[in-house]
Amino acid sequence: MAFTRADALAAAERSVEAAGAHERSPWLALFTPHGRVEDPVGSRPHRGRAQIGRFYDTFIGPRDIRAHPDVDVVVGTTVIRDLELEVRMGSGLALRIPAYLRYDLREHGGELKIAALLAFWELPSMVLQFLRGGPRAVPAGLQLSVGLLRNQGLAGTLGFLSGLRGAGASGRRQFAKFLDQACAGDELTVRRRLARKARITRGDDDALTAAELLNRMAGARWYKLICSGHTMVASVERSGEYAVLFADVGSNPFTVKRIRYFSELD
Repeated sequence: MAFTRADALAAAERSVEAAGAHERSPWLALFTPHGRVEDPVGSRPHRGRAQIGRFYDTFIGPRDIRAHPDVDVVVGTTVIRDLELEVRMGSGLALRIPAYLRYDLREHGGELKIAALLAFWELPSMVLQFLRGGPRAVPAGLQLSVGLLRNQGLAGTLGFLSGLRGAGASGRRQFAKFLDQACAGDELTVRRRLARKARITRGDDDALTAAELLNRMAGARWYKLICSGHTMVASVERSGEYAVLFADVGSNPFTVKRIRYFSELD
């Protein structure tokens, strides 16, 4: 069955609507039986509806989450949403979290279901924002801690906290320089930052050379860099056309090991 761009966007939007309305069963029903949630990317994934249900009970059910979308990029049945999440934790504490959501959709039972939901946002930044809440953060912090341990157990709690690890401030600075060089069309310097066997694709599968990537990015501007685990994500805009670039990076020394460039233009 062929699905349109509108079909894919509608499937992603149903997830946002069900979560915002605290509709647990309808939200879980949007996933394939072996679906996966990684939120944030870098933390331990939740696989299958039972684990995803525990994820819901820990992070979605107890709080009010509103999405403020900016740009959507759809390639096949993958939807990338550039948005800000507004999370009300209770006690008057509200967090604003810049994020990218990636929905990998698959046909199941004649309709599009979520095979994987990947949320790219910065857990260390969220923790700092949380701490700035002062006394208002104490009840919300206790509630979150209890919910983590009750629903996820000690192993799951540690798995969530593993999202604190990642490329860090140094990796962010290095990748920002990489984006500057790519947008400036500096092929030699860009190639020096690529790992020896770095793979570059449009979407997940269509191979691109470094020169082809630079041809798409030269003269563009990049913005909203998110470091989630060891994955960097940024928006790229040129002449009103938008793309989202995902890069898996290594450190010591800094290298770019994998690039996925999502653009609706061929």
